Amino acid sequence: MFDTVIVGAGVAGLTAARLLHAAGRQVVVLEARDRIGGRTWTDRSPGFSVDRGASWIHGLDGNPLTELVAAFGMETAEFTVGSFQAGGRPIANYDEEHRELDAAATDAWLDDVAAADERLAAAVEASEHGESYADVVERALAGLGWDPERTERVRAFHRHRTEEQCGADGAEVDAHGLDEDAIDGDEVVFPGGYDALATALADGLDIRLGQPVTAVEWSAAGVRVTTASESFEAGRVVVTVPLGVLKAGTIDFEPALPEAVSGAIDRVGMGTFDKVFLQFPERFWQDGAYAIRQLGAESAPWHSWYDVSVVSGTPMLLTFAGGEWARRIEQMADDEIVASVLEGLRRNYDDAVPEPTGHWITRWGSDPYALGSYSYVARGASYDDHDVIATPVGDVLHLAGEATWGDCPATVNGALLSGHRAAERILGTTIPIERLADGR
Repeated sequence: MFDTVIVGAGVAGLTAARLLHAAGRQVVVLEARDRIGGRTWTDRSPGFSVDRGASWIHGLDGNPLTELVAAFGMETAEFTVGSFQAGGRPIANYDEEHRELDAAATDAWLDDVAAADERLAAAVEASEHGESYADVVERALAGLGWDPERTERVRAFHRHRTEEQCGADGAEVDAHGLDEDAIDGDEVVFPGGYDALATALADGLDIRLGQPVTAVEWSAAGVRVTTASESFEAGRVVVTVPLGVLKAGTIDFEPALPEAVSGAIDRVGMGTFDKVFLQFPERFWQDGAYAIRQLGAESAPWHSWYDVSVVSGTPMLLTFAGGEWARRIEQMADDEIVASVLEGLRRNYDDAVPEPTGHWITRWGSDPYALGSYSYVARGASYDDHDVIATPVGDVLHLAGEATWGDCPATVNGALLSGHRAAERILGTTIPIERLADGR
């Protein structure tokens, strides 16, 4: 019999397991996949790193990941437009006629976003419960006196912001759903692959792969966790599966989760956000540009392409699909998706865009062990709901993962901190998070 069963070998589960193991507890980690890492997944089959899951640390200042990845010796490269920003680093912006904005036009565009954001903050603050982000964006834009094209540019920017930050359309996101969307310090990516974090956290742990959990029985006496082929008994269990899996009910909890917890699971949204990587034989876009961005009405369905050549070591662009568009492309064939992305690029670069030499496309919404990409504050929900999901159940059952951390959901650091919290609750003591670095 084990002291604790951890369900899921993503960052949250591995963090909890590592801290409990370091405290002398007998821990087993059950993972449905044939790999560890969960939604941190680096594909090295091309001969370089393609992070199909998490890619960035969003804000180095005050982030527990910053010192941890340094301690694990993970190589980083600065890339500070990973969160959806109008500026911050050089972006090649294109207008509705597919002409690149010059410096003066770029400054005017950034001023417009800043002016609208000031009004948006007030509209969010004054919003009523249940209003959507799309609602407050329209309220912020009203009365600015701008012409339709200028207004649509900012409207489209905020529409794409929710698609990228939440994996959802603005009408699905609560008015307060981007309240935590602030970046403190630079952002970085990982030329060697983000999954090195999971590999380091997993060192020395008992991890059983290919063990999808089907049931969790719990009582004051302990737990029984059943997989497709085995069962495991323990004093406690930490369930770290993605919110999409919890919402789908693929794990049978017996007794059922308390109404407070299940209600919060129902209210919080699970977004769909997919990546399309295109490798090219040569670079055709501007030197020094972190991203290419199409503005205004022409920005659907593809609006942003990120230069991730620093990771691959070869000319490569990354674009995203979020919300309804992501759900649509998951039903499309790869060649159809690639052709669609190239069509968007060629509106700006014409025949300079060659045929790609490689492509990689994710489908997180269709992944049975994720059923979505990350959580968001859905219309009518709140950040408190994220933390309510992590309410200990009978002092034996704990839920963890990015969806259970209200300060910064949808992030790797949120997942890490939720696993740290679960370990502290089980041990009944404070654990310095720095202990993760040495496993003691």
